[in-house]
Amino acid sequence: MAVVGVDLSQRLVPDGLWELVVPLMPPFSSRPQGGGTAPLDERAVFTAVVYVLSSGCAWRHLPETFGVSPATAHRRFTAWTKAGLWRRLHRAVLDELGARGELDWTSAIVDAASVRAKKGGALTGPNPVERGKKGSKLHVLSEARGIPLAVAVSGANTHDSQALKPLIRGIPAVRSRRGPRRRRPVKLRADKAYFSADHLAWLRERGIIPRIARPGIESSERLGRHRWKIERSIAWLFGYRRLAVRYERKGSHFLAFLGLAAALTCYKKLAKLATSDILSARPRGRPRTGFA
Repeated sequence: MAVVGVDLSQRLVPDGLWELVVPLMPPFSSRPQGGGTAPLDERAVFTAVVYVLSSGCAWRHLPETFGVSPATAHRRFTAWTKAGLWRRLHRAVLDELGARGELDWTSAIVDAASVRAKKGGALTGPNPVERGKKGSKLHVLSEARGIPLAVAVSGANTHDSQALKPLIRGIPAVRSRRGPRRRRPVKLRADKAYFSADHLAWLRERGIIPRIARPGIESSERLGRHRWKIERSIAWLFGYRRLAVRYERKGSHFLAFLGLAAALTCYKKLAKLATSDILSARPRGRPRTGFA
């Protein structure tokens, strides 16, 4: 049986990421009636799922080099989605970043973007800017530097503001370098679509300072000093081509891909920090003196 190449596996699922995934994996359960096939290598299946997310290919076009059939990969993806693996992985990576003090809680930024939904399904709706074609909306909330903290999916006809409260509630309690876990930013930044008296009062009740542009009063230029960070975050997520156009009929599956993309985006930041730590720990070479 062919197996995925070591280079491809390491590139899609590095050892550091796999170490975070393993303790979160639901246990494999054999059939009660016995028989069946032996369980496949979990890392190969996980790598196949990441490949589908990254490349945007259909499940049926999954390369044979992974050693995993498309049906098996999709079935395991469905089981992991039901077990909440992607949400827990996202939180685990955020915990690692928080323990290093790499999450900036001085503010949170929220925004949304729409995508076409080719096959319709749950969490879709007529897109008002796409002549009523079926679509979904991706909602993203990040910390001050653009690291995604919470994500959500809704129909394309859902107003952006309706996702504000669920996103705030969806921020996980993340580890801190010192002190207890944290899940509340100091400020919330958003554009005019999120402005309402109800939202302002609701945020203040929770000790969050609203920095939401007021329609007809504040221009988008001042908000642009911070808005570009969340737009960059959404661009990072759309770099995973499976999110550029929605093909999943089940809304839970599309949300699962979005959650996995958010976890991988956070892990890339974590991997850069680990690399810089290794480079800084290397002993410096003896300075050249000009003599052999």
